[in-house]
Amino acid sequence: MILELADIRIQPGTQADFDAAIERAIGLTIAKAAGYLGHQVHKGVESPERYILTVRWNTLENHTADFRGSPAFTEWRGIVGPFFAVPPTVEHFSLLTESK
Repeated sequence: MILELADIRIQPGTQADFDAAIERAIGLTIAKAAGYLGHQVHKGVESPERYILTVRWNTLENHTADFRGSPAFTEWRGIVGPFFAVPPTVEHFSLLTESK
């Protein structure tokens, strides 16, 4: 399993519209992608324009090749992209340890 972590900064004052847009975009695109295992969206408390999106993928390629190389990625960016203040920072992680 690979964890994608996207650090998203949106334009101030657009939080309510972005909240609806990201939920809709995930359901229409990411959640239907090959290798998708689940996601979480966290909204900043001290920085309300900052969001952390985590997506669990079966493999790195499910995100980097299968999803990003598909028309669904273009649709995703079309829905959420207009809200971005700067391009998101995206990194991938593998699990080292966890609690039970």
